[in-house]
Amino acid sequence: MTYPPKGGAAPPAQARPTMPAVPPQAGAVQPPPGQPGAQAPRPLPDAAPPRRTAWAEGVDRLRAGATTEPGRLRIIGALLALLVVAFGAVTAWQMTDRSAAADDVLHNSQPLSSDAADIYRSLADANTAASSGFLAGGQEPAADRKRYEADIKTAAEKLVTAAANSEPGSPSAATISRLNTLLPEYKGLVERARANNRQGFPLGGAYLRYANEKMQQEMLPAAEDLYTKENQRLRSDYSDATPYPWAAIGLGVLVLAALVWAQRRHYRRTNRVLNQGLVAATATATVVLLWLVVGHSVARAGLDASYDHGVRSLNVLHDAQIASLKARGNENLTLVSRGAETVEVKGVVEDKFDVAFNASMQDLTAGLAKAASLADDQAGAQPVKTATGNMKVWKSRHTEARKADDSGDYQGALDKIIGAKGATGECFDGVDTNLATALTHEQLEFKRSAGDGRDAMTGLPVGAAVLAVLGAAGAVLGIGRRLSEYR
Repeated sequence: MTYPPKGGAAPPAQARPTMPAVPPQAGAVQPPPGQPGAQAPRPLPDAAPPRRTAWAEGVDRLRAGATTEPGRLRIIGALLALLVVAFGAVTAWQMTDRSAAADDVLHNSQPLSSDAADIYRSLADANTAASSGFLAGGQEPAADRKRYEADIKTAAEKLVTAAANSEPGSPSAATISRLNTLLPEYKGLVERARANNRQGFPLGGAYLRYANEKMQQEMLPAAEDLYTKENQRLRSDYSDATPYPWAAIGLGVLVLAALVWAQRRHYRRTNRVLNQGLVAATATATVVLLWLVVGHSVARAGLDASYDHGVRSLNVLHDAQIASLKARGNENLTLVSRGAETVEVKGVVEDKFDVAFNASMQDLTAGLAKAASLADDQAGAQPVKTATGNMKVWKSRHTEARKADDSGDYQGALDKIIGAKGATGECFDGVDTNLATALTHEQLEFKRSAGDGRDAMTGLPVGAAVLAVLGAAGAVLGIGRRLSEYR
């Protein structure tokens, strides 16, 4: 028998045993909720919070760090280092491109442009030499033959050089291939003309006119097209080499502004005038920016001078030389054809080759006048002046030759064209020789100015990159010295 404990407290009631919940039988019908026998629905587990990205966490840490002075200093140091390195990288990139373009101007595009002009000149001069030798009769003068062979050899060699330096599949490569095909065809026609001329057959004149037609209508236009394309390539290289690197300059100004702001902030918070690391970074950025602006300005001035006083004069002199060669060839063919080919000019029938001669002489006159205006020193002006005098005498003698030919004095006209003394051939040689002298002088002018322009950029890409790394290191060390005060 048990007694209640003292204090009158009732004995604890024994816990009623509970039966485990029996899961419903499969297929059993469950009563609706709220009815007797219905089981309460189980609560769904709480959904896990979405996982944060590394970027969001990094932004939070950065925001938290920016609320403290050490955190702000770390951010400032990182941004300064990044800006200085970016400035050096952009400077190195832009100046590498401009330096490469300047080197192409000096060693690639301009020499190829001159080679294209030499191809044209050699072909035109070969045509002139062939017609001069034909006029001399069956016994072609050795000098004319030698000149013709030298011109053909020069043209072939220049075509090989141009083919080696042209891009496969480019329009220039196609033009060079066409000229390589036409050159042996032209030589074959000239040899047939010579063979018939030596035997006194009139068919020789027809072959020579056919060779001249192939030269004038197919070969020289193709050579002129090649010359035009190479000049376009030269202008493109100039366009790549001369523009100011505004991206690098703008970034350099931004870097200096950021460094000045950081030092001013440092002074206002610590009352210390100088931070050696930041001063070093500012000095290196200033050196790079000044080197960039001054170096590129000097390079641009040299390249502009090489174009204005070199390339422009060379182009005009090449055109004048080509005009003189065309004029000489047409002058010879006037006597070769003997009126066999005519054209109507303002209702008047005139000799086709004499009309072409007059047109070429007009081009020569205009070219020499322009070349004289572009010559900037006595060494360049004097040969142009002498060539102009030779041209004027040439016109006078040609007029006399035409009068003799029109009056039926063919031999007298021939003597005034290819004679030993007092002939137009002397004037043509004088024009050609003096133009070659002027071309040599202007080529030297171009090389000197373009070389000075390219040399002004030497070392700038590498120097900018090295100084940028040193400047970034200085900025980091300067901020690090300030951070050390918080430890």
